[in-house]
Amino acid sequence: MASVNGPPEPCPCTSGRAMSACCGPVLADPRAAPTAKRLMRSRFTAFATGNVAHLLATWHPSTRPRTLDLDDGRVWTSLDVLSTTAGGPFHTEGTVQFEAGFRDGRRTGRLTETSTFTRVDGRWVYVDGT
Repeated sequence: MASVNGPPEPCPCTSGRAMSACCGPVLADPRAAPTAKRLMRSRFTAFATGNVAHLLATWHPSTRPRTLDLDDGRVWTSLDVLSTTAGGPFHTEGTVQFEAGFRDGRRTGRLTETSTFTRVDGRWVYVDGT
């Protein structure tokens, strides 16, 4: 959300764009994600902001946990998309490989994952990751 006296809020997915022009619309309505990559970015932002509802709503029904408890001590600091396979507006499946930076207290680290996405009722959902 933009401040009256300042610049727009940057998106936590570190895209360099304003939250309102990047992940904000997808967080408000997951159907707004035209690609698997956009959904993945919104899921990173949901982890970074503690938006459990978005994470569960964008998880494939067959792999979605019943509940999700996020680690309050972990701060997600950066996202680098390394590659994508399919996952475009006209695909039904795709993968996104990424590295996510985090901080746990004084310790920093990076999580590398290849996430699998598919469409359910026309919208992208997260299936699983390795």
